[in-house]
Amino acid sequence: MPDRSGKIKRVVLDTSLFVNPEVRHSLGSTPTEAFSRFLDMAREATSLEFFMPPSIFEELMNFVSRDQISGELLLHLNQKAPSRLDIQLPSMLLYEFVEEMRERVNKGLRISEKALRRAHSTEPDELIKDLRRKYRDALREGILDSKEDVDLLLLAYELDAVLVTADGGAVIWADKLGIKWLLPEKFPSFVEAAIKEQEGSQH
Repeated sequence: MPDRSGKIKRVVLDTSLFVNPEVRHSLGSTPTEAFSRFLDMAREATSLEFFMPPSIFEELMNFVSRDQISGELLLHLNQKAPSRLDIQLPSMLLYEFVEEMRERVNKGLRISEKALRRAHSTEPDELIKDLRRKYRDALREGILDSKEDVDLLLLAYELDAVLVTADGGAVIWADKLGIKWLLPEKFPSFVEAAIKEQEGSQH
């Protein structure tokens, strides 16, 4: 059922909503519990239409107990791949991505150089652990680093949907593409508000 605007809102979901311990507590204590609660809410929220790329859904299924998920409730989560060959994006985004990756690679090199200078005075295991952490932060923090991330963004862009993710890189690129996004911890209240709004429109 549409909301008061007469339009069904589309929502694209990321695995982090159910898997990330820091954000899924608003839905449940385990991925299975969080996913089950979402499906219960989705059944009631008829003014919302939920989507998840197949690549993200497959990733999620590695974390939940499939035998505890109702097949009937899965009717309320659409699995759809983005139309990768049809979507057109501004070429400037490619330039920005390449420039950002170049800067990150250079930062990674500087981190490696500093680690080498400390090699004579630091225990190897400690040095490697510190280097891994800093190098990972430099090259992966706040950037698109998987095809699943790209699927999320393309699908949200294609459907003009709200993207729900805890991935900082996806949020940054959602802003670049003009995609609406929502922090996972706000998701339950977002769905509850939609349910109340649709109930109000029926009276």
